[in-house]
Amino acid sequence: MFNSLSEKLESAFKNLRGEARINDLNVANTVKDIRRALIDADVNFKIAKEFTDKVKEKAVGEKVINAISPGQLMVKIVKDELTELMGGTEAQFNITGNPAIILIAGLQGSGKTTFTGKLAHYLKTKKGKSPLLVAADIYRPAAIDQLTVLAEQVGVDIYSERENKDAVAIAQNAIKEAKAKNKNVIIIDTAGRLAIDEAMMTEVANIKQAVNPAEILFVVDSMTGQDAVNTAKAFNDRLDFSGVVLTKLDGDTRGGAALSIKYTVNKPIKFVSSGEKMDTLDVFYPERMAQRILGMGDITTLVEKAQAQYDEAEAKKLEKKIRKNQFDFQDFLDQLAQIKKMGNLKDLMGMIPGVGKAIKDVDINDDAFKGIEAMIQSMTPFERSNPDAMTPSRKERIAKGSGKSIQELNAFMKQFEQMKQMMKMMNNMPMGGRFPGMKR
Repeated sequence: MFNSLSEKLESAFKNLRGEARINDLNVANTVKDIRRALIDADVNFKIAKEFTDKVKEKAVGEKVINAISPGQLMVKIVKDELTELMGGTEAQFNITGNPAIILIAGLQGSGKTTFTGKLAHYLKTKKGKSPLLVAADIYRPAAIDQLTVLAEQVGVDIYSERENKDAVAIAQNAIKEAKAKNKNVIIIDTAGRLAIDEAMMTEVANIKQAVNPAEILFVVDSMTGQDAVNTAKAFNDRLDFSGVVLTKLDGDTRGGAALSIKYTVNKPIKFVSSGEKMDTLDVFYPERMAQRILGMGDITTLVEKAQAQYDEAEAKKLEKKIRKNQFDFQDFLDQLAQIKKMGNLKDLMGMIPGVGKAIKDVDINDDAFKGIEAMIQSMTPFERSNPDAMTPSRKERIAKGSGKSIQELNAFMKQFEQMKQMMKMMNNMPMGGRFPGMKR
């Protein structure tokens, strides 16, 4: 995500390395490179110029304080301005009403229907809601089928009328259905087109007028850059939507849409989405996104993802085992399962400061732990609970059962022992690391 932009911004900051103070000359060179990086990321020239003018105004004449170098100071200024450009703070998501009605709009191919399923999963699992999905796309033949499959995946109900070609009537009938079934949120998936046209705009506007939604979310394919921003403006002129959703952030995203859309339509980005899995939807936090763009990581989101998957009672049991140096192979296998639930492994590692840049060209997929899992699963319950009880004959059987060599098994066991010791040391430090949920 935003790799090219991140690299170019980092290159721009090199102008200030080794400098004792920010001055007119070195800041001018840096700002010029930042502007070029933004334009290359498909940010409109006017927005890029206004952004860099603000950065320059704040940077010129700033003194180095508390041993902060000019380069570090410039990174902070750019991070603060990026945060403001993308909205400043987290936007509130309105799910008031009984039922709360959410209208989804966007072009065909933007990921609109997939997002509808993801939003239902988010509201059900994170907000304790009982959503009803509404198939109001009456033109695309597979739209109802796709939404039905997604509804089954996330375990929510769907309302559709296959023979009805009146999207407004379908939406109104869905509200009656929701009230009858005690559903407290309705998510209406509307029709998209390959391009903006008057008939589509009129239909979505008519649905809005008929159902009075609490939220109207415009779904944008983030890979389309400035085109996405222009489309958003056209939709907003007709719909006056309440928020934006950026999809396909795991693709070749240049960043233009994320950086430009709030400025252009003055509507906040509320969610970001990546991948096809139903749990890959995140609330949009401008400051966290700015940190990731600048290669500063996103530890807050990483910890939140971990806490969402971690059972506090299990965490306390695990802490006791680590303190007594009793962490075993079964515990390790359980931890791997928790990590895999958190999402794409490379994305997770990219949230660690400094790691994203180091692994940008490394192919890390979700099968990275398969070899380790195979070795542990080839052990008996006794062997999993007693890492020190390994004999040559046991190792030989485990290696054969997992399709690994003795050398690979020995290397894993050595790394496991080193990890155990490190975990024990960290847990005994006064301000040491903790697993999610651990308390002293």
